[in-house]
Amino acid sequence: MRLLDRYLLRELLTPLAYCLGGFLIFWISYDLFTDLDKLQDARLHLLDVIEYAIAMTPAFLVTVLPIALLLALLYTLTNHARHNEITALRAAGVSLWRLCVPYFLVGFVASGALFALNEIGVPRSTTWADHILNRYVHKPDDAQNQFHGFTNTHASRIWVFNEYHPQTVAMSGSIVVNWTLPDGSSRKLYADRAVYTRPGWTFFNVKEFEQAGEAAPVLPFLQTNVLAMPAFDETPGEIENEIKMSEYESLHSRKLNIPLSVLWEYLRRHPNLPPAEAGRLFTKLYGRLAAPWTCLVVVLIAIPFGVASGRRNLFVGVAGSVFICFTFFVLQQVGLALGTGGYLPAWLAAWLPNMVFGATGLLLAARVR
Repeated sequence: MRLLDRYLLRELLTPLAYCLGGFLIFWISYDLFTDLDKLQDARLHLLDVIEYAIAMTPAFLVTVLPIALLLALLYTLTNHARHNEITALRAAGVSLWRLCVPYFLVGFVASGALFALNEIGVPRSTTWADHILNRYVHKPDDAQNQFHGFTNTHASRIWVFNEYHPQTVAMSGSIVVNWTLPDGSSRKLYADRAVYTRPGWTFFNVKEFEQAGEAAPVLPFLQTNVLAMPAFDETPGEIENEIKMSEYESLHSRKLNIPLSVLWEYLRRHPNLPPAEAGRLFTKLYGRLAAPWTCLVVVLIAIPFGVASGRRNLFVGVAGSVFICFTFFVLQQVGLALGTGGYLPAWLAAWLPNMVFGATGLLLAARVR
């Protein structure tokens, strides 16, 4: 790495560290203050609160990293321009794009870090934070104590159950399975418990009913203590995916983003979703793919604003970052709303802010003299 690159990186990374630290302190303090009642209800001690703040840090980083990078870039470039360092470098034959190579490198690294945080760090840290909140106020058991539904579209089977225990790969409570046979008749199975026994499932305390047609009466078909159903090929992973989707879509977790792996698996298993639901979920999917590249777009848009700032005050960088963040956020929300409503294709709605700001940054950078 050339001496110039090391110098430019050092001049950028220092304000970036300050910006990240300042934003994280503000965000964590605000979150702890707003969740004070929840923390008191959980009976957490001081060390528990500190651990909870550390557990929530990845989720805050996802929000503040692009903002901190933009502010640090505008501050650094404006500072270089005020001292005529950029003018001197360009007069020495260093092109603007060569000058910005370290900044693009930081943008790529930040984009990779943002993707890893979104897909790995945030889901794990959120689970860790939930464990901390339930450390002293325990739940009745480790089951998912709520109503769940699972649809196997390919096999025309609908499952309904109250509790699922991932540790033992078992269902308990009231279990109902509906499915349609090739001859058009339907079956309905009731059981108190079900265990995954590859291949298929084994049910306990079973009552099974048969209906020859929609207008036909429902007749008892089978009653037994144990019934193995190897034809029921629904895997625990598919069922857990459905439960995760319901958790992320619940009111409690609505502010959390759904990981790509969960979204993709759900959409793969439900190819015939209603258009409104499909548009909403595909917009989320493409939004997850587009989100990490925000850091690279930040570099593109910051270069012309920072380099062309001349001898203006350093606060121009701060004001510029606030304006850019606000505009980007508004455009992002408008795009996602249009995609969710079906007015734009899902991919275009999700990538619209990146495309607009990236193209604007390239155009303005090309016009810099």
